[in-house]
Amino acid sequence: MDIDLLRAQTPGCAHRVHLNNAGAGLMSTRTLEAMTEHLRLEAEIGGYEAEAAAGPRLEATYAALATLLGGRPEEIALFDNSTHAWNAACYSIPFRAGDRILTGRDEYGSSVLAYLQIAQRTGAELVVIPNDASGQIDLDALRDAVDERTKLIGLTWVPTSGGLINPAAEVGRIAEDSDALYLLDATQVAGQFPIDVATLNCDLLTGTGRKFLRGPRGTGFLWVRPTVLDRMDPFVVEIGSATWDGGRGFTWAPGARRFGTWENSYINIVGLGAAVEQALELGLDAIGKRSQYLGARLRDQLEEIPGVTTHDLGTHRCAIVTAKIAGHGAAEVAGALAKARINVTTTIAVDNPLDTEDRGVHPLVRFSPHYYNTEEELDHAVHAVATLVNSG
Repeated sequence: MDIDLLRAQTPGCAHRVHLNNAGAGLMSTRTLEAMTEHLRLEAEIGGYEAEAAAGPRLEATYAALATLLGGRPEEIALFDNSTHAWNAACYSIPFRAGDRILTGRDEYGSSVLAYLQIAQRTGAELVVIPNDASGQIDLDALRDAVDERTKLIGLTWVPTSGGLINPAAEVGRIAEDSDALYLLDATQVAGQFPIDVATLNCDLLTGTGRKFLRGPRGTGFLWVRPTVLDRMDPFVVEIGSATWDGGRGFTWAPGARRFGTWENSYINIVGLGAAVEQALELGLDAIGKRSQYLGARLRDQLEEIPGVTTHDLGTHRCAIVTAKIAGHGAAEVAGALAKARINVTTTIAVDNPLDTEDRGVHPLVRFSPHYYNTEEELDHAVHAVATLVNSG
C-alpha cells in the first residue's frame, strides 16, 4: 500500500490524527465523490429517477459485499446500521419456551438487551458462556453447554470494548455439530481483516460500513446462509421483502432480501459500494496485517508509560487498544487528546454489560488505528498521553 497516496486521498488526515476507526473510519475522496455524484443526480433528475439510473451501481454494492464475505449477492440484505441488520436476523428466529441462547461475555449492549427481551417474551433461556484464562470465549465450556435445546449461538467476533479477536471459526465448528443457528457479529471486523463465511461456518453474519470499511454512516448489512432461510420467519414484512399474491397472502422475496426494506438511502449504498471496492482492491490480507501491526505497536508503547494500563483480552488481538490512565478519567483523556487534534473515544458500561459484570473496568479510553495511520501519528498520540500523565 502507498500510505502517502492513501492519506492524500483521505481529507480527514490533513489536520488531525484519527484513532477512532472502531467508531467511524475516515472516508476517502473516492467514496465522497461517489456519494456527491449521486446526491447531485437526485437533485437534478429526482430521487426515483436517480435510483433507476444508478441501478447497476447499486447492484454492484451487493456484489462487492458478497466478495468481501465470500458469499453471493443474493445472500446479502442492506440496512441503515448493523444493529438493525442484527435485529433482523435474531428476531426472525422462532424461539419457544425452553429454547436456549448461548452467547459470550463480549456481546454488544444492544444484542444483550435483545436476548433479554426475547427471553422475557418467549420463555427462552439466555446462557452466558464464561471466558477462558486468556479472556476469549471458553470453547470447552461452550461445547459442554450445547444441547438439543440450543436454538442459537450468538457471538461478537471483535467486541466494541477492546482488541480481543474471538475464535469465531472454532465456535462455528461447534455450531456445525449441533442443530443451533450461529449468528456472528462482525461489526468491528469488516474492513479490518479478512472474512470468509465458509471458513467461519456461520449461518448469519452482520456488519457495518462506517467503521473499518471507511464507508458512510447509516449503512449495515446481513449475510444469510441459504440453507437456513426455511428455519427463519422474518419478523417484519413489507413491499420490499415480500410480494402480495393477489388474495390474502404473500410470498417472501428470494434470498436474504426478504429481511430488507423497500426504502433506502441510495446515496449511502453508493458510498458503501465505493468503500468496499476500495478495500477489496487494497486487499484485506494487507489491510489486516498493517492494522494489526499498528495496534500492537500502539499497545506496546502505551504499556511502557508508567501509570497507563491496557485492558485488551485474548490470545489474538486486533487494532483496537483500550487503556486506563491513572489519575485521569476516560472522558477527560479523550477530551484532552481532542484538543490536540487526536481522535479517540471511550468504552462505557452499558455498551458492554456482560463484560462489565465480569471485569468492571469500563470506562476505558479506546484507540483504534487503521492502515492509513502512520507510526509518527502513533508516536504523537503516545507522547500526548505521557504528557497528560506527567502533568499529574
